[in-house]
Amino acid sequence: MEGNERHEGKQKILAVLYKAGEYAKNKQFLACAENGLGLREWLEKLGHEYIVTDDKDGPDSELEKQLPTIDILITTPFHPAYMTRERIQKAKKLKLIITAGVGSDHIDLHAAAEKGMTVAEIAGSNVTSVAEDEIMRILILIRNFIPGYMQIIHDEWNVAAVAYKAYDLERKTVGTLGAGRIGQEMMKRLQSWNCNLLYYGRHQNENIEKFGATFEKDLDTFLSKCDVVSINVPLTDKTRHMIGKEQLAKMKKGAYLINNARAEIVNREAIVEALESGQLNGYGGDVWYPQPPPKDHPWRHMPNHAMTPHLSGTTLDAQARYAAGTKKILECWFDGKPLPEEDYIVREGELAPQYQ
Repeated sequence: MEGNERHEGKQKILAVLYKAGEYAKNKQFLACAENGLGLREWLEKLGHEYIVTDDKDGPDSELEKQLPTIDILITTPFHPAYMTRERIQKAKKLKLIITAGVGSDHIDLHAAAEKGMTVAEIAGSNVTSVAEDEIMRILILIRNFIPGYMQIIHDEWNVAAVAYKAYDLERKTVGTLGAGRIGQEMMKRLQSWNCNLLYYGRHQNENIEKFGATFEKDLDTFLSKCDVVSINVPLTDKTRHMIGKEQLAKMKKGAYLINNARAEIVNREAIVEALESGQLNGYGGDVWYPQPPPKDHPWRHMPNHAMTPHLSGTTLDAQARYAAGTKKILECWFDGKPLPEEDYIVREGELAPQYQ
């Protein structure tokens, strides 16, 4: 196709989004099945068929029923349609998968590439939202906020039970594992907080250093220096289980770990053990595997955690950005124009460099 084949005629587009119920009455809430990313009227006016469902799991799901006949699939990291190799093989007509948001690890990218497909996401749409959320989680953990909040909920009052493990963030060493846009935005916000800022990445990056962050080229040394580590790398074959029992042991005893990136970057059981032993003083994030997690997922009940559903990158402001980005990708696709270069994950069968 080489970015210039027009996709004329009626296209069948399936969007997999979660149902919001009464919350969908807020029309700014674009990322739900009821509001369909705000695309329905536009797509149907162009003559395309637009199907929206939240039913994505199991052999009898709506996703499975529609797979053989759809041309385009839209999904999100927050309610992911897990596109396994088997599902991609069933999708005989599927040429384009769009992640409305950032992060396409719910897709077997190698299988998509082998079929010559294009996979895209909305690069940068979540940067501000996730960076702000990471700082919030750091403060929640380091100030031991949640036990204090729970005291009030349960009609209690015991300052000592909270204050004995509460610290200031000032003068602590805060590191980002990954120096991309989210890591940079976090450092940008922390540069005036009188913290010692470090970063670890594949290469030295002058963009993050202008915010006062110092490069540490060795992962173990980086981990050993930090009071707080925030994970800001994509999930790839190289980063899966990048932080396990051995790496956690390198961290300062009583350090804090923030992970809004992807759950499988860390080893699930190693996180639980580190919190139970006190090696970690806290773990916070909003990413799980699978999503949603089962009721018996150990992260739900491990000590000293600040976990939520996957929501850091889906504020109403972020939804407006990734809904607009999804429309832009579709406009380019229909017109036979190249997509925004930074949005490509797989380009007509070729994996982006970071996923190769």
